[in-house]
Amino acid sequence: MRRLDRSARVHVAGHQGLVGSAVVRHLAAEGFTDLLVRSSRELDLRDREAVRALYAAERPHAVVLAAARVGGIAANAAQPVEFLSDNLRIQLNVLDAAREYGVERLLLLGSSCIYPKHAPQPIPESALLTGPLEPTNDAYAIAKIAGITHVQALRRQYGLPYISVMPTNLYGPGDNIDPRTCHVLPAMLRRTHEAHVRGGHRLTHWGTGTPRREFLHTDDLARACLFLLEEYDGEQPVNVGTGEDLELSELARLVAEVVGYRGTIDWDSSKPDGTPRKLLDTTLINSLGWKPRTGLREGIEETYVWLTSRLT
Repeated sequence: MRRLDRSARVHVAGHQGLVGSAVVRHLAAEGFTDLLVRSSRELDLRDREAVRALYAAERPHAVVLAAARVGGIAANAAQPVEFLSDNLRIQLNVLDAAREYGVERLLLLGSSCIYPKHAPQPIPESALLTGPLEPTNDAYAIAKIAGITHVQALRRQYGLPYISVMPTNLYGPGDNIDPRTCHVLPAMLRRTHEAHVRGGHRLTHWGTGTPRREFLHTDDLARACLFLLEEYDGEQPVNVGTGEDLELSELARLVAEVVGYRGTIDWDSSKPDGTPRKLLDTTLINSLGWKPRTGLREGIEETYVWLTSRLT
């Protein structure tokens, strides 16, 4: 692969989301001068003809496909149809338009939930499609697996250097903090902050607290995306993570320390835990020369400052 021309037009699909906004910030910082972005109100990526019209008119050189319908356990369990349908349509429309209108490089962002519920730990890329998925987010996972397969098919049939990236659990400024749909870390941050502000002495998190999770700051993922666009050209999806995980009970205590909450932390075991452990094997990306930079406490502190600015 060769270095991307900093004057080349790059479409960042989903630029207002957690990942897309970080990608835009990083590309701008790296000197890219022609970033193509459209809000969901300006362009519905589920609308096939609208996507084709954009690519026909703008002819992007490269694409980072970060747009997706995402959510935590509750949202995935409540709306599996939307998570499957919306994500399939977004991926199909962008990937088909990219091929039709000559996009030279493309990176599709997947998710670590594509791997089997009981995959070996840490999870290698080769674990894909080797066992049953976690039932609470199988619809979303299947849509993402379809996207990976689509990218692989484009490589095989048309020789296009398109790639797929599988990040671990993400967090950072710009995260979704809606308690109905957010992921575990922002949910913990918001719940703990609200308990602290009201002077409460008890708070309750979902599940048992025993699952282990790995967390990657979204700025680190943004760096990985550009790195892989310039350094990697392979059919195999690439895991991106820190290589370290912790129990959710440990995460809850760390969040409490950052927030300043000193009360009791309870767990509601009637709520689902999800996958018991989800640590990615990052041997491949590490062998290419990429490493994360942001420590978990540092990242949570930064995210908490951002969160409080949104809740005041």
